[in-house]
Amino acid sequence: MKQYIGIIGLICGLLAGTLLFQFLYHDDFNMASLTMAIPEQDTLQNEQDTLPEAEPDDEEEQAYLPGSVKSETEFLDYLGLPVNGYAIHEDVVKKNEVLSDILGNCNVPYSVIDELVNKNKKVFDPKNIKPQKTYFVLCNAAQKATFWVYEETPTNYIIFDLRGTPYAYSCEKDIITTLKLATGIIHNSLYVTLSNNNLNPALASELAKVFAYSVDFFKLQKGDKFKAIFEEHYVDGQSVGIGNIKAAYFEHRKEPFYAFIYNQDDYTGYFDEDGKSLKKAFLKSPLKFTRISSKYTQKRFHPILKRYKPHLGTDYAAPPGTPVMTIGDGTIVAAAYSRGNGNFVKVQHNGTYTTQYLHLSRFGRGIKRGVRVKQGQVIGYVGSTGLATGPHLCFRFWKNGKQVDPYREKPARAEPVRKKYLEQYRMYSDSVKQILDTLKYQIQTEDFAS
Repeated sequence: MKQYIGIIGLICGLLAGTLLFQFLYHDDFNMASLTMAIPEQDTLQNEQDTLPEAEPDDEEEQAYLPGSVKSETEFLDYLGLPVNGYAIHEDVVKKNEVLSDILGNCNVPYSVIDELVNKNKKVFDPKNIKPQKTYFVLCNAAQKATFWVYEETPTNYIIFDLRGTPYAYSCEKDIITTLKLATGIIHNSLYVTLSNNNLNPALASELAKVFAYSVDFFKLQKGDKFKAIFEEHYVDGQSVGIGNIKAAYFEHRKEPFYAFIYNQDDYTGYFDEDGKSLKKAFLKSPLKFTRISSKYTQKRFHPILKRYKPHLGTDYAAPPGTPVMTIGDGTIVAAAYSRGNGNFVKVQHNGTYTTQYLHLSRFGRGIKRGVRVKQGQVIGYVGSTGLATGPHLCFRFWKNGKQVDPYREKPARAEPVRKKYLEQYRMYSDSVKQILDTLKYQIQTEDFAS
């Protein structure tokens, strides 16, 4: 596999030149990490070799111990807890088990548990305890719990100090951020391509956010392509999420789109190679990763009424409960129920545009008439209320009081890179664009089945 031939040489050349600007003005862009993320040519034997293999440590330790910690005692010491003279018990939360069950089994009085919960609600809500989550109990010689340690997330632990007046606090584990590269050609879906290329599928959602105003991710086609330079966060050697996408390229229907992150006057956004903002007045769609089941048309056979009539909306098939987002800033002018529309929300964006979201199972938190909403805010959830044969969202779009096809509208862009920064931006974006353009697409198993 030869997808990275010449990349390291290119980076080294750019490092001494125009990318120096990026170091000066964008401290979080770590070029050394980017170089480390590019495998040497002779190590790329197959797809699996494109990512480093995990260290062959004991699997149980890898589940909860930081990479430099090799025992429970060292781990608890890492969290700043006293371990000498204490017995350490490790377990996982069982199905239907609650905090009072766990601590009660450790000889903690229910009065102490009640006091602990009531005084530390801002730190930890016992309702958030989930099955199969790891926890530790430190017990004294009398086998009474003195500390309870709960793994709330891969990056955060909740610690209950049960000595004297009980209290709770949180402790975050070290997060290591690595700059990485990704390329792919879509054969089936973006998620499948990322998975097959040994990449974090969560990158799909981040790419969708970056290109939300340019690429319709409901209409991705076989042959669409992407390249990305992005951050990935690791805890204990395990990926826990995607950070910022530093730069990306997406080719949709043979049309190229570039995105470069840039900060100007404390505003960070994504811009194209000409310094134009990727953000527009409206998102391309109110949902993520579903499919369009029925488009805007003047004549459609209604599945319930059994007759032809105009369908002046766009239907998105999606599982029940899928979050529905407003495509732009605006004010809610209706959040109600009607026989045909079911639960619906109507948002007035300005004097020209209004949108409506029908057949919702329920409304988003705080959604009611008169409330201001921000672009991308969840206003409801997919359902099948009203005249609907199954779960879907009917999305309607008004321009000057008339329903129109949203896919034919071309809303204005947000503010571009300001003139005083434009020369600097072009130095930066041109440099990074050369890196993206030089990246070769990874060979995929689907390539041989085409």
